[in-house]
Amino acid sequence: MHYALDPRTFFYSHYFHLGLRFGAGLVGVIALAMWLTDIHIAMSIGIGALCTALMDMPSPLRHKFNEMMASVLLCTAVTLLISLCGPYYWLLMPMLVAVSFFASMMVVYGKKSMPLQLATLFIMTMSTEHVLTPAQSFAHAGLFMLGALAYLAYAMGVAWLLRHRIKQQVLAEALFELAAYIDIKADFYDTRYNLTEQFNKLVRHQALLADRQQASRDLILRAHNNRKDAVVVQIHVCMLDLYEQVLATHTDYAALRTHLLDSPALRTLHDLAYKAARDIESVAYAVTRKRASYPEVDYTPELMALEQQIAGLQDDLDAGKPRREAVTVLRAQRNKITAIIRMIGELHVSSQKVYEDTPFWRDMDMQPFLSQQKYELQLMVSHFRMDSPVFRFALRVSMAIAAGLAIGAMLPYKAHSYWIVLTIVIILKPSFSMTKQRRSDRIVGTVIGCIITAVVLKFMDHPAAILTVLVLSSIATPTFIYLRYRYAAIAVSVMILLWMYLVAPSSNLISERLVDTFVGAAIATAFSFVLANWEYQSLPHLVKLVLSVNLSYMEASFDLLQGKYRNDFIYRIQRKRLMETLAALSAALVRMLDEPESKQRAAEDINLFIVQNYLLVAHVAALRAILRRHVRDIPSDAVNAMLDASHATVCRTLTVALSRHTGATPPAAPLRRGPVAEPEVAWSGWPLVQRRIRLLQADADKIIVHSEAIVRNVTNGD
Repeated sequence: MHYALDPRTFFYSHYFHLGLRFGAGLVGVIALAMWLTDIHIAMSIGIGALCTALMDMPSPLRHKFNEMMASVLLCTAVTLLISLCGPYYWLLMPMLVAVSFFASMMVVYGKKSMPLQLATLFIMTMSTEHVLTPAQSFAHAGLFMLGALAYLAYAMGVAWLLRHRIKQQVLAEALFELAAYIDIKADFYDTRYNLTEQFNKLVRHQALLADRQQASRDLILRAHNNRKDAVVVQIHVCMLDLYEQVLATHTDYAALRTHLLDSPALRTLHDLAYKAARDIESVAYAVTRKRASYPEVDYTPELMALEQQIAGLQDDLDAGKPRREAVTVLRAQRNKITAIIRMIGELHVSSQKVYEDTPFWRDMDMQPFLSQQKYELQLMVSHFRMDSPVFRFALRVSMAIAAGLAIGAMLPYKAHSYWIVLTIVIILKPSFSMTKQRRSDRIVGTVIGCIITAVVLKFMDHPAAILTVLVLSSIATPTFIYLRYRYAAIAVSVMILLWMYLVAPSSNLISERLVDTFVGAAIATAFSFVLANWEYQSLPHLVKLVLSVNLSYMEASFDLLQGKYRNDFIYRIQRKRLMETLAALSAALVRMLDEPESKQRAAEDINLFIVQNYLLVAHVAALRAILRRHVRDIPSDAVNAMLDASHATVCRTLTVALSRHTGATPPAAPLRRGPVAEPEVAWSGWPLVQRRIRLLQADADKIIVHSEAIVRNVTNGD
């Protein structure tokens, strides 16, 4: 279950607070307008506030202002344009299609532009409901802009007052997702779970965790000018260090399960990981409640039991070599989990006070860690080509809306074409899988919303009761839109139906909306196959990107491991880039699996490719943890020579894999140089480093195998 759906955390999450801000601002603007004017003018002002409220998301203040002001100007222009074209049907129809096309092209700017696209298409459809004279059109657009600016002023004021609170909430969400990630890793020690399925689940959650960590970076690292901000930065940095330590816990789980099945040690490891997850959650709880966090979880019983279990296994003189190696792995896991527990303690401390020393990030340029967004016209123009997924999506939306308008005009009852179009806009998304999910949620949500509205109007037909339900639905809509869209669909159906009832009461209001919704859903479904952009078509590019970024990551990693950097700033940047590209490829794979079977390509090889790249990150994190643990007695020359040989081999292997996708001439075959050929060194960490490097090179070799399979089945097989 998502952390924000838990009753303990729901009312502290930024989702609920977003809903409160949205509802309070929207209802406040409308209530003030109704007090000063009449209900019809108030509704025009309210629509402007609603469109701007769709852009009210957690963002740095400057970005938030730019995004919301873009919504104000664009939506006002669309309102005026469609209203002026309203009396001329021959002009209105092509204008609606043209606006739909250009609004859909805005998705080229990334997911931040998706609410702007929705707001633009929403006000476009709502502007077709009434035919206005030119004077009325300008008056309506003016009222719309007034409401939009009023909500903008309100939202910016609230965001400035709560700027630190929003940082805390977004940081807490990243911590909760890290705890969920550790919960998945804990189940690797539980033999009831299949290892392959568990690893797939872990990699899938990695995409979500990477997204939440990036949201935290964008808010926290962009500006930190006081002691309260310094605390959240400390927690954020400590969280990322903890995450790397968690990555380092990847080990030979199959060997542990096979050779230690009769030992309670696996259950103890599971319990320790589970407690660690609950401990991280306690930090997140404290952050959401604006207070310092203190350790409350006691690991002593499990740690003592684990020591006894390891001692008992070591005393087993009859154990064969595989079992002894499994015990060695168990001891290594004990050390790693102990380091994680110690780092969680540091996470608690980071929430309690500001550190005396100046962290490295104060003197560094944080821009490489932050999301960069440029709204340049040239970027949109460059996608005006048939092989562009965005261009094809824009054409698909335009054709679907044109069909919706035509069918709405032909229906025997007095259809509201704008509701059909609105359903199409909400359901039809850039990917087939997103469209499929939205269609189901939209239909179910609309049906339930219509039932709730019918009950309210039949048994609670009183202005106070209707306004109460309207306020609650206004709060619920943004609260659940990123949590459970089906709940948001219910709320938005109730909200819009009640608004329409207040403006123009009708006995057929609900039944007409149901029919319109099913018509719009059918049109969106049909057009989801038109000029469709199937996910397998984007896979070769994503695979090449992963390999290219992984090469850069390996360069930075081995430079750091060999002590060529004074700090890990460059390493962190490359690790972030690799995790983001892996998350993008993983998300594309998940979407592809929701598409028709005939459109699926090399799903197993892509999944294994993602896993092997992820393992390389885990091996590097483990190497770093080993070298940190033995920092005082490292034989630098011998270790660096071994790392240098491994670096050459791994990078050459990745270059060969990349050449398969670019068509370039591959370099010479990777040399089999590594720790096996190195002399033994009298250092306790030497066998651990050797073993980890062998695993690193073996997993790099597997990347070539899966990469070639992807080329055969996706690139050449299309």
